[in-house]
Amino acid sequence: MPGLGRGFESLIPTEFDADFDSEFDVTAKEDAKESDLKKIKISDIVRDEDQPRKEFAEDELKALSSSIKEHGVLQPLLVVKEGSKYKIVAGERRWRASKMAGLTEVPAIVRSLEAQERLEISIIENAQREDLNAIEMATAYAKLKSQFNLSEEEIAERVGKSKPAVVNTMRLLNLPDDAKRAMVEHKLTEGVMRPLINADPELIEKILPKIIEEGWTARRVEKEMAEKKKKSSVKAVKASIYAKQETALSKKYSANFRVRGRSLTITCKTDDELKALLEKL
Repeated sequence: MPGLGRGFESLIPTEFDADFDSEFDVTAKEDAKESDLKKIKISDIVRDEDQPRKEFAEDELKALSSSIKEHGVLQPLLVVKEGSKYKIVAGERRWRASKMAGLTEVPAIVRSLEAQERLEISIIENAQREDLNAIEMATAYAKLKSQFNLSEEEIAERVGKSKPAVVNTMRLLNLPDDAKRAMVEHKLTEGVMRPLINADPELIEKILPKIIEEGWTARRVEKEMAEKKKKSSVKAVKASIYAKQETALSKKYSANFRVRGRSLTITCKTDDELKALLEKL
């Protein structure tokens, strides 16, 4: 089956689409033990009636269906065995789009209900540990959201944190991979790194060594980012020579496209919008 050479952990599905790397997933090994990757008939899969999401945009499903026709289902569904059927835990949009594409079977990671419960408990216990770094913590929260359909409020309640704390920590997953690794390796705090979330990757690359070498505080990082933002906004007073292209791309892909220098930045309002865009590209 394509992709198996990357290791089982890389196939664990995630709907939280800031990069969810198994490198920072403290329960990835246990997850692999509790899971079985196989191909399952679409007719044997049923949706979870308790799944909070009921509506799926038709245009997004069509776009994903076209992608699946061309490339196949790149990310397995996550299901639990219930009697003779398999109930979807994560990946209902992929399942619907696969049916639309005329597929008869899809790749899925299968767990038993007991294994699903064990993993949820394990992730929550890990998320409550004091020795986890912020990126591992963020990954644990994202896993609870994507694979167990828990809201931020429910995650906060189960790990004993406030909802804003959980949301802010999860946002760290939007940092570039190098920044996440630097955060772990150099024990950079969440407060120091938070101002870099959604910043231009090139700017992060320039500032990060200074943060590490000079031991910048959160306030120093905030000040630097504010100054950079002010300069760039004065410089760019909407005089982008690519304004037309930006507008056309933004409209076509339902996302915010911005060209700055030789960099193209794409911003989506929600995780689902980002997921749909990645499937289109």
